[in-house]
Amino acid sequence: MAQTASAPRLVDPRQAYPRPPFPKQSQRPPGTDRALDPAPDHGEETYVGSGRLTGLATVVTGADSGIGRAVALAFAREGADVLISYLDRDDDAAATVRLVEDAGTRAIAMRGDIGDEAHCRRIVERARHELGRLDVLVNNAAFQRRRETIEQVSTDEWERTLRTNLSAMFWLCREAAGVMEPGGTIINTASIQATHPSANLLAYATTKGGIVTFSKALSAQLIERGIRVNVVAPGPVWTPLVVSTTAADENAIFGGDTPIGRPAQPAELAPAFVFLASPESGYITGQVIAVTGGEPFA
Repeated sequence: MAQTASAPRLVDPRQAYPRPPFPKQSQRPPGTDRALDPAPDHGEETYVGSGRLTGLATVVTGADSGIGRAVALAFAREGADVLISYLDRDDDAAATVRLVEDAGTRAIAMRGDIGDEAHCRRIVERARHELGRLDVLVNNAAFQRRRETIEQVSTDEWERTLRTNLSAMFWLCREAAGVMEPGGTIINTASIQATHPSANLLAYATTKGGIVTFSKALSAQLIERGIRVNVVAPGPVWTPLVVSTTAADENAIFGGDTPIGRPAQPAELAPAFVFLASPESGYITGQVIAVTGGEPFA
């Protein structure tokens, strides 16, 4: 007797997660997942792997919280070992480590500022030493501050934004390119800010546009070595970075103006990274996957 496949579970994307208004809230930068209301979903109860990244050695920056934690969790459940790069939130990083290890793969937590070139070099060196190689690099960590006028943006803040969001990506990509074998993958995280910049995110939006341009140029270089470079560009995502750098009144309605009517949860970004890291996307390089809740990226 033939078996009948169970019907897929259909979910209205508008209702899949909480919609604003949210409770008014703020945090001190860089923020923490534990204080967000509603609590963010990184895929703890929802992401089911299928072995698509089995045995791969991966690095994810900014993996202590937000999108980075969701990517680390998804990579682990797909069978990858993960080096978790983070700034200084030890408790949040430890939570990501537990999620990775609970999936049965190896987690390495590495504390430090990717705005330091030497630290970026050490990240790649440690991945090679402890994981044996580097197959996938995800540049996800970012810094932002909201300023209403250009005069409010200090030189130190401008340079920190560029150093964290652009220079660190360059350093990590340069180190990774020197050690990756053909089939390796680099995934850089941009934003809808790359093409639709908010006036009060002048420095941040500038870096996100630079990430797209950099990635397209690097992809043309590295494809000759069999290494692919792509970009994931999120729209509004419910993360500590957002809440800790946005006014409480704005956090209460964050993401409500998208066609879907809410911000994304980190878990909704992870599948794009898994796809770009997997052999399924082997014919894709130099491209941007926009996960924006219906907002046009171009």
